[in-house]
Amino acid sequence: MIDEKKGAIVAAAAADGRDALTEPEGVEILALMGLRAPVSLAVSGSSEVAGLGPVPGDGVVVKVVSPEILHKTEAGGVAMVRNEPEAIRAAIADMEGRFKGVRVDGYAINERVAFEPRLGHEIIVGYRFARDFGPLVSFGPGGIYTEFLAKSFKPGAATLFLSPDGASRDSVRAALRGNAVRELLCGGLRGTKATIDEERLVDLVWAFVEAAPAFARAGVTEFEVNPFVVVRGADGTGSLVALDALAKLDRIAGDELAVAPDGSVVNRAQASRPVDKIDRLLRPASAAVIGVSEKGMNNGRIILRNLIDNGFDRSRLYVVKPGCAEVDGVRCVPDVASLPERVDLFVLSIPAAQTPGCIAELAENDKAEAVIVIPGGLEEKSGTEAIVGRMRDAIAASRGTKGRGPILNGGNCLGIRSVPGRYNTLFIPEYKLPMPSGKVDPVAFISQSGAFAISRVSKHPDVNPKYLVTCGNQMDVTVGDYLERLADDEAIRLYAVYVEGFKPLDGLKTLRAVRRIVAGGRRVVFYRAGRTAAGAAASASHTASIAGDYPVTRALLRQAGAAVVESLDDFDDALTLFTAFVGKEPGPRLGAVSNAGFECVAMADNLGVMTLAELSAAANERLARVIDEAKVGEIVDIHNPLDITPTGDDDAYVRSFEAIIGDGGVDVGLVGLVPLSGRINTLAAGTGHGEDVSRPGALPERLAELFARTAKPWVVVVDSGELYDPLARELSRRGVPTFRTADRALRMLNLWLEAAVR
Repeated sequence: MIDEKKGAIVAAAAADGRDALTEPEGVEILALMGLRAPVSLAVSGSSEVAGLGPVPGDGVVVKVVSPEILHKTEAGGVAMVRNEPEAIRAAIADMEGRFKGVRVDGYAINERVAFEPRLGHEIIVGYRFARDFGPLVSFGPGGIYTEFLAKSFKPGAATLFLSPDGASRDSVRAALRGNAVRELLCGGLRGTKATIDEERLVDLVWAFVEAAPAFARAGVTEFEVNPFVVVRGADGTGSLVALDALAKLDRIAGDELAVAPDGSVVNRAQASRPVDKIDRLLRPASAAVIGVSEKGMNNGRIILRNLIDNGFDRSRLYVVKPGCAEVDGVRCVPDVASLPERVDLFVLSIPAAQTPGCIAELAENDKAEAVIVIPGGLEEKSGTEAIVGRMRDAIAASRGTKGRGPILNGGNCLGIRSVPGRYNTLFIPEYKLPMPSGKVDPVAFISQSGAFAISRVSKHPDVNPKYLVTCGNQMDVTVGDYLERLADDEAIRLYAVYVEGFKPLDGLKTLRAVRRIVAGGRRVVFYRAGRTAAGAAASASHTASIAGDYPVTRALLRQAGAAVVESLDDFDDALTLFTAFVGKEPGPRLGAVSNAGFECVAMADNLGVMTLAELSAAANERLARVIDEAKVGEIVDIHNPLDITPTGDDDAYVRSFEAIIGDGGVDVGLVGLVPLSGRINTLAAGTGHGEDVSRPGALPERLAELFARTAKPWVVVVDSGELYDPLARELSRRGVPTFRTADRALRMLNLWLEAAVR
């Protein structure tokens, strides 16, 4: 019933041709939400003031009521005057003169609410509809502090963003913890008393969460109160009063989006796509390629060779090429219609101008379950409207048939490398990009950018992901589709994602998938590019994406449980660490060893969510034996972090850390190697010395063996110049996560632990 009344208020405004509600209409909606606003009386003009009823208090706030004046204060439409008829009449008369020629529906005379205008006592709370995530709720500091705190506080500390999807009072309560307003009001700061009960803030945010579906259904795109103020009652308890309300209206439903009866918003195109065919796309039994050169090594030929080299069954592999019997031992057919079967995978590597026609043929002839579309510019290039229209019509028609039509990956992508599917469409020659081999890591790498993906492969030769997907423009299948489908694959323990922009409501789909993945004890690492106006423009220039509001994306993904990284270096480090830590149990107590005092200090300075473990008596006794046998007992004090000094040798390093990481009071570990000491073997084989980090029994082999048999997570730091790159490389090659500075290693350990806690 309450939602019906809200809808009726909005419908009346829309019928009046307005794109905003007046403040009294907004206040009426607040009352329906159970939220308090000042006592208010309405008049049509200054002549009606004499007959007004009482408004409590010594002062009142007079406001113009106009759908054409949204920011009343700046326009001179707000006046604070004495609570006397003549003062009120004069204020309204002044506005009547000021707003001649502007639509004015009347004037509100509001109770002047007394509050302390100090930090935390003015709050902005709002709802808005975002095309990528759907309904959102925000909470943060209001008044003059809003912009200052947003710029000065760490992400999430000032303004909080929530998705009502899947939210509960508990999740709202958890999200508020750490927010600056909540800490200021609820006694979170040392020596302060609570001004307001925390549950009142939860009630406030929850009222907006509950209202979000009704707002979306009614066509409200924004509903903001700036500010709610904290008012102390006679008994000293605080309550919240809304001093202003702004509501904007627009059409949410359209060509792409529809509003369901329950208030949820759906993407029509997404609803019709057979995304279950992603299984065929990633594990095809049959495939075809178009755009293969018979004479030279063009992209199509490279893709064909990659399919063959990866062991794809040639008897079910085809090349679409007229006038040719075979290429590289693979049968050719003259056109799409001549394919002898409906293939699971069709790889399209032809000029952009020919692409829409080929896709239309595939759909019209029902010849493919899934298509990888390599070229870009399909929907952006002028003059292609007719053929693109045919393509779209053919795909839409095919989805109403028994076969449900093909799904499309791309365009403007490098395609996919699927180890289970025995194929690699990344058209990079093997000599330029040797592919990882050997043990397959339980990793799915999903990247909107093909160049980003292959750069990561090049930088991480020891990570062999089960799936590497580049999805380009997401003209059909999206990042959210892949995460949703692959969330069912329990063998995947880490999902590494790079995205520049979400298609309509795909951000919401992504959040739901991330929550499922994390609930299953698995991890998601996310890098969101296009975070600034310049970055958004750059991403649009090559992937035709629309970059959204980065702070919102970051907050929502973190709440869903993803580890969100802020730089490309952090993405690389996280990929290394999270892959190596698959199956390792998290915990905050750090145990560490180094041969340099500065590194021990750096560890203590960068603990973050960790604490230094207190070693047990048994561990201390074991360490004492190691130190004595290494003959460094006179200069080494036993504590955590343990500084074995440059006089410690390989054996002292390994055995001391084995004692530390084996202690029951230690959850996570770090080995710091400043490798310039002559007592440890840290160089590659060469002249002038007898060291060789690759020989049997060297530090990398011993540490790798310890890492493999240790259930606890730990890392190595090699803090030195390029002369010691072979040491770091040898450790990484053997599966030990290795960093070049302690603070970088500790930042990644904190990221991993924080994601585990969420």
